[in-house]
Amino acid sequence: MIIEKPSFEILSTDTYEDMIARVEMAGRVCYKSESNISEGTAAAFIKNILKRGHESVIEHASITARVICDRGVTHEIVRHRVASYSQESTRYCNYSKDKFDNQIRCIDIATGFEYNLNDETDKKKYEIWKQAMEDAERHYFDMLNLGAKPQEARSILPNSLKTELIITMNIREWRHFFKLRADAFAHPQMRELARMMLVCFIEKYPIFFEDLDKLA
Repeated sequence: MIIEKPSFEILSTDTYEDMIARVEMAGRVCYKSESNISEGTAAAFIKNILKRGHESVIEHASITARVICDRGVTHEIVRHRVASYSQESTRYCNYSKDKFDNQIRCIDIATGFEYNLNDETDKKKYEIWKQAMEDAERHYFDMLNLGAKPQEARSILPNSLKTELIITMNIREWRHFFKLRADAFAHPQMRELARMMLVCFIEKYPIFFEDLDKLA
């Protein structure tokens, strides 16, 4: 068994400049003010429409990301309806094969829940979790060795199982995602991933996300 931390990468190929130019062009159609477009006007225009709550305009831009997290977290992510998802399938992936290094991968519970492994209680909780993951792996392989298909044996696999998810959302839905999932009341592991992503989104796409910096 391998224990790893959640991670992500942005897959979108659109440049930030192209995205804000497209959003400005679409938004100015509403006012027939396309003649006002010039170098440097896009950011100010978008900032103004966001301030006024006209977020439908930013649906003309989208971002695609690859996310690695545990399957429990993905159950929350896919509740965001205005999005496209492609996810690693436990029905077809056989983790006993060489391409998976003949073992399962689990997302570390200690980081999301901020366990202090020098604290005796947190250390015991972590040891119980780790033992449960190892037991799940062993029983999963036992099922496969008895001839079970991956779609049968997956019933044993835990929520902590690492999964890979490709997500495409328009900018408005990403903002909604961060408002819910980076909030202090979000699930700790969901919040860990969302805040990690939000920091990057603010850096790469500032005009769309910089007003959410208090959540990061």
